[in-house]
Amino acid sequence: MGLFSRRSDAETAATKYEGRESATAKAARGRREGHRRSIPGTAAQGQAWEDADRASERNGKDRVTNWRDS
Repeated sequence: MGLFSRRSDAETAATKYEGRESATAKAARGRREGHRRSIPGTAAQGQAWEDADRASERNGKDRVTNWRDS
């Protein structure tokens, strides 16, 4: 980006890097895709817990918490 250029730095950058993904956009995309990858695993864990909880209720087991056990 020349010192005596008639174009602004923003205009020069816009044409020089046209069609490329910016670092900010790339990082944001990575965060979004990371969240999408974690959703199925988390949902599966929740479903497994719910299935186990319902199975224990069907078997007549009560959920008892003994707060004195340490």
